[in-house]
Amino acid sequence: MAKIVALDAIDIRFPTSQSRIGSDAMNHDPDYSAVYVTLRSDDPSAPAGHALVFTIGRGNEVQVAAVRALTELVVGRDVDALLNGLGAFARSLAGDSQLRWLGPEKGVMQMAIGGVVNAAWDMAARRAGLPLWRFIAELPPERIVDAIDFRYLADALTPGEALAILRRMEPRREARIAELSERGYPAYTTSPGWLGYSDDKLVRLARQAIADGFRTIKLKVGEHVEDDLRRLRLAREAVGDGVAIAVDANQRWDAAQAIDWIQRLAPFHPAWVEEPTSPDDVLAHAAIRRAVAPVPVSTGEHTHNRVMFKQLLQAQAVDLLHIDAARVGGVNENLAILLLAAKFGVRVFPHAGGVGLCEMVQHLAMADFVAISGSMEDRAIEYVDHLHEHFADPVRIRNGRYLAPGAPGFSTAMHEPSLCEYAWPDGAAWRF
Repeated sequence: MAKIVALDAIDIRFPTSQSRIGSDAMNHDPDYSAVYVTLRSDDPSAPAGHALVFTIGRGNEVQVAAVRALTELVVGRDVDALLNGLGAFARSLAGDSQLRWLGPEKGVMQMAIGGVVNAAWDMAARRAGLPLWRFIAELPPERIVDAIDFRYLADALTPGEALAILRRMEPRREARIAELSERGYPAYTTSPGWLGYSDDKLVRLARQAIADGFRTIKLKVGEHVEDDLRRLRLAREAVGDGVAIAVDANQRWDAAQAIDWIQRLAPFHPAWVEEPTSPDDVLAHAAIRRAVAPVPVSTGEHTHNRVMFKQLLQAQAVDLLHIDAARVGGVNENLAILLLAAKFGVRVFPHAGGVGLCEMVQHLAMADFVAISGSMEDRAIEYVDHLHEHFADPVRIRNGRYLAPGAPGFSTAMHEPSLCEYAWPDGAAWRF
């Protein structure tokens, strides 16, 4: 009987701040970073499980410590029991009577638990010989429901309702798998829109994005309104009228300021305004949405857990949601959020961009299309063209669409030379 014998956590950082990649109104100099999580068993023939917990530099060592704090709860477990009971595994970590005091279910410990849970899903999909999206999509509906913790959700989504949504999607599941494999999943790109980029670079990259087949681009906003208006004007001139332009304030404003600022941007018809205020403030999002309609309002990238997503939906605070593969408690909790969104009829545009996030979240969006929502043409996955070369199974984009991964797992395994070169603080990339 195979046992888990190691939970490894490596501090990996990339010096992206040197090129202003990832810069926005709240984060001027991000160094895309991650804790690289690996689960190993004592069976030399069995696959390991990999995942990443994304950060933007300083503090990544704290995230490493949080992952390592889970070691005694993970090492020694029976592999078969763990992989056949991924719901029970996740609940045992999130519900630990001592670690729970550090949350509960939010912040650094929540992200650490999500990383370990995601590594377990990667291991399960690798063992099954399937890409994660297909592994999830082909699970019996009862197995998906069993993976979800419905505590605190029953006033909005019951296990019976979730099961009904999943069963409703079963009849055409194989047809959707075939469609996804043939056409891929729509993407939008933030690559032109980092706030630290010059106007010339914005225009050049916006034109390139359209040439590459993207039909939506996203710009960072929120520092100076006149700059935002100028950059939106330049972007619109560059891409023409047939391309959508979304904007992202990255939590910059309070409610009144957000309303005023968005109303000034409204003549450019933003596809959505993302994170206009604190990600914790459900009621402010609802007030902003009412005041700026019909401009769509969205959030989710920094939303801690399924309970907050539930409240955003119950309060009619958003027009669309952004899930993140590394923010909440792993695949299990993202499945709950996707089912909530399906129940409330709200579109999901998954957040990506940081190291490994595109690789991971594509699987969640594709599983959603096949097994939960049955829709992808009214939604898209974020994409940025950075750091994919460090992955064994990097994302593939063609004509503005994510191509469905075919390799087993969560697309999270990184090349060993990359792990060595970008390890903090002793990797070669940091010796300057």
